[in-house]
Amino acid sequence: MRLNKELITRNRGSLENLSIGPLEDFVERVVQFGEGNFLRAFVDWQLNELNRKGLFKGKVIVVQPLDSGQIDVLNEQDGLYTVLMRGIENGKQTERAEIVTCISRGINPYSDWKGFLKIATLPSLRYIVSNTTEAGIKYSKVDFPENDCPATFPAKLTAFLYQRFKAYNGSDEHGFIVIPCELIENNGTTLKDCVLRHSNDWGLGPDFDRWVTRSNYFCNTLVDRIVPGYPKDEIQELTKKLGYEDKLLVAAELFHLWVIQGDSIVKKELPFADAGLNVVWTDDITPYRTLKVRILNGAHTLISIPSFLAGNDTVKQTMDDALVRNLLYVGLFSEILPTLDFEEKVKKDYAEKTLERFRNPFVKHYLTSIMLNTVSKFKVRVLPSLLSYHELNKKLPRVLTFSLSSLIAFYCQGKFAGQAQSGFRNYTRVDDSQVLDFFDKLVGAPVEVVVDKVLANRGFWGGDLTAVSGLKELVSEDLKSILKHGMRDSINEILKETKSI
Repeated sequence: MRLNKELITRNRGSLENLSIGPLEDFVERVVQFGEGNFLRAFVDWQLNELNRKGLFKGKVIVVQPLDSGQIDVLNEQDGLYTVLMRGIENGKQTERAEIVTCISRGINPYSDWKGFLKIATLPSLRYIVSNTTEAGIKYSKVDFPENDCPATFPAKLTAFLYQRFKAYNGSDEHGFIVIPCELIENNGTTLKDCVLRHSNDWGLGPDFDRWVTRSNYFCNTLVDRIVPGYPKDEIQELTKKLGYEDKLLVAAELFHLWVIQGDSIVKKELPFADAGLNVVWTDDITPYRTLKVRILNGAHTLISIPSFLAGNDTVKQTMDDALVRNLLYVGLFSEILPTLDFEEKVKKDYAEKTLERFRNPFVKHYLTSIMLNTVSKFKVRVLPSLLSYHELNKKLPRVLTFSLSSLIAFYCQGKFAGQAQSGFRNYTRVDDSQVLDFFDKLVGAPVEVVVDKVLANRGFWGGDLTAVSGLKELVSEDLKSILKHGMRDSINEILKETKSI
């Protein structure tokens, strides 16, 4: 039996071990750009909690951000799906399954651009949320979209906001509260700047610009929850246990944190705390963001490719692999933490809690999921620590530099002139097409040439990394070691060099 409203209505008695959200036809109040695992297990799950406690009474319209996606599956299941949360709570293994019911429908703007613009005129809409990865909030000059959907999220959003502006003659009361979840610094501010740049390109006028600035709240945010996604290795067992088929079932850890930089108006409208949710409202998101991005996300990104090329598939396997785990520990405690301007206890406690979450026996977080769009992730999550360490110590951090070498090996698929690859796995790289095209043109070139061109790519890093003293030479050295000796032997040598073994 497939999960949908009919199944719940017909079999509610047999689903008594599940928490099921309200099935009332609440008004549509949220537009969500993205239908991926994270948004469904984080934002939609929390909105579902608000609905269950009678604090929101709203539905979500989900917009597919890419030409291909899961909107059709979402609509087939009437917007319903299961969030399976597992972890250690009060010293005990805990598992909870909840059916989220807050999504009303999904729309694909690539196949129905006019239908997408039409929803902008719904008077009940008030909130916009998004998660289009770190690469999603960026400005790219495009023509005004008359009939076709633009590729970038900011361009879609600008067209959507302009449709709203025209429909209500720039009325203040029809503005939006925009809460992006992309993991970039000042995500709300950056998104607003992109919208205003598109407005200037398209000649939408000063009245529209004033409405965007005055009548819409763009909140800077920080999100934190490990969401492994669809538990493909357990799905047959879980389907039998749940009693229905759910193609959108998403696994997540129990822990969640949402930090939102917003004023009292926004806080009052979204009473997350009243629902018992771990949502923090603040005037300054910077400290929360720095800890989370540099420690939790930085640890994920620095170790994911080395661990994968060392033969592991999940974060849990990484933590169980003594060699790779030691590499992570050195990178985290010896290279990342010393660059952070926080009390020793604060940053050490956060790091220890992070590693505890990585060891969660229930969370099967695939490294290939973390490795999506690694170039943009490395820039945001790891590179600041690498550069700060170099500035503070006048030398390069060995593990963070080695992670950068591993990234280059991964994206070039181990194919370099005159270098026999050792121990490389079969895999598919997933990233922006321009990133993949750049690396594909380098495949087969000598290591030194590849490293020089990668480090000099300002579009990747926001600057020319060949200017960092010794970086090009050390990255080339590590890359040659990975290719000649394989990942595990290369990690062993790094640990010897750092006197960690």
